[in-house]
Amino acid sequence: MVTAALKALFTRDLQKLKQEIIAYKNEETMWMIEESISNSAGNLCLHLIGNLNAYIGVGLAKTDYIRNRELEFSAKNVPRATLIKGIAETITVVENGLDSLTEEQLKGNFPIVIWEKESGMLFTLIHLTTHLNYHLGQINYHRRLLDK
Repeated sequence: MVTAALKALFTRDLQKLKQEIIAYKNEETMWMIEESISNSAGNLCLHLIGNLNAYIGVGLAKTDYIRNRELEFSAKNVPRATLIKGIAETITVVENGLDSLTEEQLKGNFPIVIWEKESGMLFTLIHLTTHLNYHLGQINYHRRLLDK
């Protein structure tokens, strides 16, 4: 079933996100930006937590999460332990949301309109996995470039 594959990919990559955050030698470096780097790793981590909770959490797991997207990019110096806890909670939310999906729902539309018009469930879930991977790669490069 495709949801099992999606669940495995989300879980794997959220675990990688956790490992990236743990790998920073200097916690303060997570919040640095330089030259053409416009988002810190800490802010990208907050953004991924917010994004997945807003869409998979609210849309599929039926949580009452309220997103503050602006804060995802403006908050600074959130403790590493808080980020790690947020990632762990997000893994649970994503797994619960995907576990609730039926084959019939996969053929329909995602329950939240994201891009000003309805989009298919499978398309949206694949988009969310690639979005996670895009920012995960940015965080990896951020750490390797700045955390010396």
